[in-house]
Amino acid sequence: MDGQCTCGAVSYRLTQSPLFTHCCHCTWCQRETGSAFALNAMIETEFLQVQGQVEEVITPSNSGKGQIIARCPSCKVALYSHYAGAARLMAFVRVGTLKDPATCPPDIHIFTSTKQPWVDLAPTLPILPEYYDRKAYWPQASLDRRLALLAKHPK
Repeated sequence: MDGQCTCGAVSYRLTQSPLFTHCCHCTWCQRETGSAFALNAMIETEFLQVQGQVEEVITPSNSGKGQIIARCPSCKVALYSHYAGAARLMAFVRVGTLKDPATCPPDIHIFTSTKQPWVDLAPTLPILPEYYDRKAYWPQASLDRRLALLAKHPK
């Protein structure tokens, strides 16, 4: 999958399929995106090839640990984030920056306790009021990839 910012100064390629894609309806994501939710595809950072320089912006997060948002220094579009829990080992790629966002639909809706009331969710995907236990929702192949990543980078 390929993606880029609006002006094209920064582009990227995902060299593996994402582990899992969140559609997050928390108020933090609403504020950061200026929309009703954020759609983030989680992938090991080693499988994210970036062309061009990004500007890293540190912002607060609901966990209190913050996040690093990689933005285009020209058009300021957010391309991906690194959250404190996974550090720089994982990237949360903004699906809307993919050249074909339809190739990366959400796997789950999270933090729906604060979703906008006018957003209707079809019950074809898991809909959770808060976060979730990944073992209950992630495919086994994604769980295995995560374990392999953590084994390569012990804390």
